[in-house]
Amino acid sequence: MTPQCTTPRHEDERVLLGHGAGGRLTAELLDALLLPAIGAPAGPLEDAATLPPIGLPVISTDSFVVSPLSFPGGDIGSLAVHGTVNDLAMRGAQPVALAVSLIIEEGLPLAELRSVVESLGKAAAEAEVPVVTGDTKVVGRGAADRLFITTTGIGRRIPALHPSAARAQPHDAILLSGPIGLHGTAVLSTREGLGFEADITSDSRPLHRLVKALACFADDLHTLRDPTRGGLAATLNEIAEASGTGAEIDESALPVPGPVAAACDLLGLDLLHVANEGCLVAYVPEARADDVLHTMRRAPEGASAVRIGRTTAVHPRRVDLLTRVGSRRVVDMPLGEQLPRIC
Repeated sequence: MTPQCTTPRHEDERVLLGHGAGGRLTAELLDALLLPAIGAPAGPLEDAATLPPIGLPVISTDSFVVSPLSFPGGDIGSLAVHGTVNDLAMRGAQPVALAVSLIIEEGLPLAELRSVVESLGKAAAEAEVPVVTGDTKVVGRGAADRLFITTTGIGRRIPALHPSAARAQPHDAILLSGPIGLHGTAVLSTREGLGFEADITSDSRPLHRLVKALACFADDLHTLRDPTRGGLAATLNEIAEASGTGAEIDESALPVPGPVAAACDLLGLDLLHVANEGCLVAYVPEARADDVLHTMRRAPEGASAVRIGRTTAVHPRRVDLLTRVGSRRVVDMPLGEQLPRIC
């Protein structure tokens, strides 16, 4: 009887070191998986992309190392697009182009890579921003945790807008576009198998259209920030430090979904330190607050917008929380990460 040779597994089932070597396997990975997934147009692959004249350019770059790669409401691919688009939007810019860099660990199933990159491509298409250039590297097993993504975004600033953390002023109203705590608790629950997945979904989404809707307020839009890592506490403290203003936040006004509050109570987490990926903080003159809120609530991304506090000159560079029981406590800048690897 002739010995039967075991049929080798097809080498495209998992990422190999050769996929990052720049040769035939790299070309196959690009042509068969990465480029179709992001909707790249046909044509030669160049080392750099050319862009049209942008006017008032804004640039931002960020790296994403979230674990697990997928979570209720999104994955590392869509998160990479949303996070960078939102960073541009917080400076009053609309996205023009994205660059994407992938660091892939050897052994990652190609089906999982395909799912993430297709999600990235879908998120970019929905945000109407093309992925114009990028890079792919493969590292050995144990040298990375499955997949890291770095995105760089180029944006065009809306001429009427120039929001900055330094432009917050005393007697500004502090507005919040939506609920807090959803992203961090969704990722943690999935990672640790805590059972909240059915009730908590990440709020990851792009916010540039909401910012565009606010362009009519022009110079009155003093500050925009998205409270991601470090949560609302970090964002408010960063703005207070940059502008020299203090802030007073009404705890009873904070929009907190019930399951998020329950999860934070159970785990001993400070809700103000939990990351968000789909809401923004806006500082505007108190006289314009109602008008801005009305405009925010007309957009899907701002339907749940509320006023959560105001700035003050009484205690510069300090954030106070007015609690439900009538006391006052200082909201400190987070010392470290309560929830590592959430973005």
